[in-house]
Amino acid sequence: MSNVTSLSAWRLYVIIDNAAARNRDLADIATQAIHGGADVIQLRDKTASTRQLIEEATRLLQITRAANIPLIINDRLDIAVAAGADGVHVGQDDLPVSAVRKVLSPGRIVGKSTHGLEQARGADREGADYIAVGPIFPTPTKPDYPSVGLKLISQVKACVNRPIVAIGGIDETTLPDVLAAGAECVAVVRAVCGADDVEQATRTLKQLMVEKIPQKS
Repeated sequence: MSNVTSLSAWRLYVIIDNAAARNRDLADIATQAIHGGADVIQLRDKTASTRQLIEEATRLLQITRAANIPLIINDRLDIAVAAGADGVHVGQDDLPVSAVRKVLSPGRIVGKSTHGLEQARGADREGADYIAVGPIFPTPTKPDYPSVGLKLISQVKACVNRPIVAIGGIDETTLPDVLAAGAECVAVVRAVCGADDVEQATRTLKQLMVEKIPQKS
């Protein structure tokens, strides 16, 4: 069984993306982000080989397990299984949630990306553990997807009964508007992974969140 924390308690979801890491060590970035208050770490690397991804995931898992927070693998179910990660995050063009659950061990997490209300409803029906909604703002991380805007956050919250993770172009300047729109958990990439001081950038975002949202147990 995974040692994950309650999804409803997540506030800051940090995606460690090699494309945004500025040639820095991913394990070091993850360590700093955790020290700054990250509640969950996702590994995303679109360029690494399968062997490299397993090595990266294994290193990150040692760090996240020591901190008792989940490690999610982006897209690659095979890597999540091979490394023993806490879960996998799938997109609209990836395996359906039901197929992922047939492979993952019980207790693992399955998240799904959505870019509109109907997709969010679909992810809810599929039984995703959490639903990512975005990109809220334009972002180079998802250049092929137009921004969905703040309104979608409240629309999705009104029609699904699962944790929602707002994602896309969120940083210290845009976070207040995202929280005002009803988000209780946000995912960031460049705002942390690309920051000069990863730990401080994480801490600043997390503090903004805990000031606005009561912590759930």
